[in-house]
Amino acid sequence: MYYNGRRRGQDGVGAVLDFLLANARLVIGVGGAAILGIATLAVKRIIERAGRRAEDNKPMTDSWEELSLVSSSPKLLKKGIEDVVMKKIAVATRKADLSQPLPAAPALERHLSERVCVSAERACVSAPRVCLTLQERLQQYYASRVCVPPPVTMQAQRRALEVATEIQAFLRTKHPHMPLGELRLAGSLLDDLQVITADHTSLLVHLQVEESLWSAVRGEDTFLSHPQLFLIRRENLEYFPRGRSYWDHFLVGGYLSARLVAEQLAKSVTEAMNWPSLSGSLGCQVRPVLDAHGDASIKLEVRPSDEEEEEPEEEEERLFVRVLPTLCIGDESVCAGPTHTHTHAPCEHAWFYSLYPKEAGLLASLDQSDGGVRRKCLKTLKAVCRTNPTLRPLSGRHLGNLLLHLSDKATDWSEEAFSGRFQEAIEELIGYLEIGRLPSYFKPAVNLLQEFSEDDIDEMGFMLYCAVSQPEILLI
Repeated sequence: MYYNGRRRGQDGVGAVLDFLLANARLVIGVGGAAILGIATLAVKRIIERAGRRAEDNKPMTDSWEELSLVSSSPKLLKKGIEDVVMKKIAVATRKADLSQPLPAAPALERHLSERVCVSAERACVSAPRVCLTLQERLQQYYASRVCVPPPVTMQAQRRALEVATEIQAFLRTKHPHMPLGELRLAGSLLDDLQVITADHTSLLVHLQVEESLWSAVRGEDTFLSHPQLFLIRRENLEYFPRGRSYWDHFLVGGYLSARLVAEQLAKSVTEAMNWPSLSGSLGCQVRPVLDAHGDASIKLEVRPSDEEEEEPEEEEERLFVRVLPTLCIGDESVCAGPTHTHTHAPCEHAWFYSLYPKEAGLLASLDQSDGGVRRKCLKTLKAVCRTNPTLRPLSGRHLGNLLLHLSDKATDWSEEAFSGRFQEAIEELIGYLEIGRLPSYFKPAVNLLQEFSEDDIDEMGFMLYCAVSQPEILLI
């Protein structure tokens, strides 16, 4: 029974499994008992190795390799292994009749032969699809699932620009003294990096500030200690006291508060605009929605007007537009974005320095110089992560930096090397998950995996490890 040295709570599970194995022949027959014994042995070996691995501090990839033998996620094995085994046995016990004798051998052989014939027929039917190479599967997946049709992208851009025009006209009428620049479109929708559907974009509201009265302080030089955070400091208060600048109303401790500016704009737009009238003039339904993370910025939902009274059946019809206050001081451009999402910032008044324009621009220039498929590989990985619940936390921000790092190592990015680069990207990502660190390409001090928990990293690592030998499981 191997009771010696076991932790508390495992003796009961072992006794239950031994009892079930001893009586399994009467319940589910000889073949079922053999299968159950093999599965139970595999589970016991995993539990024993997990204990030894915790003592020896073995790497994370060993656990992903062992867990792939039973095709189950680490979270399921940790949380529900006892419940799964008991439920399966309970179902088998309810279906079996202990008073009936075991099935005769000829009947069992006839049943097995019929099952084998059916399986062979199914294999013959599906044989043509299995013959596709990984390169062909990736090309088929990219053409049928990844790419957004150009008319759909152009329609989403047109709707976003129409909303931007209406918001800008409203702000100039409502706050004529607020120094604002033009609203412009930004993000993956503009750069043709969206996948599956064109469903989100950003509108940047430029705040016009006096460079003689304001200066940008890097977060690395403050208590924030983060390269992507900035503080906007008020200067020359002894010569130009408060009130000389319109943005002095949003000072907190001598610094321009990103949250106060975002809240003021959100309150003005969401509460004062006539949304039914705007929807009628644009020919589509526009309404503000609450942000799931409690962010103070403006988030709008745009969808066709003919679905005003009922929920749309397809998610592709919706377009979410986020309006972000942005300002430029010298060479630095920062926005009042959701800093807590990417940086876990302790200060909500800080401004976020986005590296997306540099990352997207570098990928585009590299592909243009050698005719590569970096952007194509990025879009394929984004679609894979978006359709896979386990990999969904990985965004274009993580995958874009992953491919930039891979571009420094791999030289062949031709169309023929598409499948090879795709597999290398998966292997590189597993390596970064193993050490728990993915450095930003332009800011190596920033760890892009910092926002994930150990369970999230374990789940993603297990899924990707299974895809190393069978990449096709990601293209479902």
